[in-house]
Amino acid sequence: MQLVSYIHLGAPATRRPAAGGEPFLRPEVGFTPRWYCAALGEDLGERWHCDPAFRAASLRRMAAEARRRFPGIPIGNVAADGEPGDLLTGLFGGALVAALYGQPIRFAPDNWPVNEHRYLTEEAAARLEPPDLDAHPLFRSVMAQADWIARRRGRIEGYLNWQGVLNNALRIRGEEIFADMALRPATARRVFSCVARTMLDGAQRLYARQRRSGVKVRHFTVSNCVVNMVSPAQYREFLLPFDRVFAREYGVLGIHNCAWNATPWLAEYARIPGVAYVDMGIESDLARARALFPQARRGLMYTPMDLATKPIEGIRADLRRVAEEYAPCDVVFADIEAGTPDARVREAVEICRELSAGRNG
Repeated sequence: MQLVSYIHLGAPATRRPAAGGEPFLRPEVGFTPRWYCAALGEDLGERWHCDPAFRAASLRRMAAEARRRFPGIPIGNVAADGEPGDLLTGLFGGALVAALYGQPIRFAPDNWPVNEHRYLTEEAAARLEPPDLDAHPLFRSVMAQADWIARRRGRIEGYLNWQGVLNNALRIRGEEIFADMALRPATARRVFSCVARTMLDGAQRLYARQRRSGVKVRHFTVSNCVVNMVSPAQYREFLLPFDRVFAREYGVLGIHNCAWNATPWLAEYARIPGVAYVDMGIESDLARARALFPQARRGLMYTPMDLATKPIEGIRADLRRVAEEYAPCDVVFADIEAGTPDARVREAVEICRELSAGRNG
């Protein structure tokens, strides 16, 4: 099984199973909450994340706006009648796991939720224990929303963003987690182990509830957005064992790296079984990535700054290189901001289609 990039309306990018027959260069388009706020006056603040009925009504309007401005470009999970098929993806952004460890969530009408910086002390980190999810008010509220979706829609479609072990540890411990790795490795391992346990336990509970609704989620995704702040050797020692656990538990793993150069970590990722998706920025060694992950769907994270400001011929040259060195792959146009011309988005998608013509994805 392969995974592809998936950006739901108002949600950060995640991954979903490939349908089969994906284009050679498959564009995936997504916008920031600020884009929807500017376009429609939508409020993607606390109520959007805590009230599924409110979120459903908002998603209908967001879907209609995306369809009006970008006809023929699939954005999010929306049925032909305009009804969002996914009321789960995007819930609490990437802030959920850290919030379960006491990092309060700060909401904004035009941004994804973020955790407040109430980092663990050295003493608290050294004795950290995983939370009791079944008794935790926040996790119980997530499961209550899943129940609401099941009652209203029957099927609980979508995915929570569990982030990655280092991402979550950084949100919980702050930059001291890097000092822990160098000076207090036992403390670092304790934090990583607790976080990984919570990611697995939370996913298992949610997946079981989705399964009862007829939705079988068989993959897991890790977001390694800040792994470039550690060396490949540190990743191998501290973090690779947990990513291997996720892969072993589910058999199908997606690895997200944001739009930076992932080259130094590719050989370490190749040690993980069952990698079904991996993404990176255009400065990466794309040909090597294709050689190391021939069976995985690969993704190219094209930065919203380049999309908005590069001359169109520069974008065309970038995508031609991606086609030659990296494809078949996704081209992920994520986090598109308000102010980016709609025509530019349509042009970039059309270039992907032109470069895909007559080629097997």
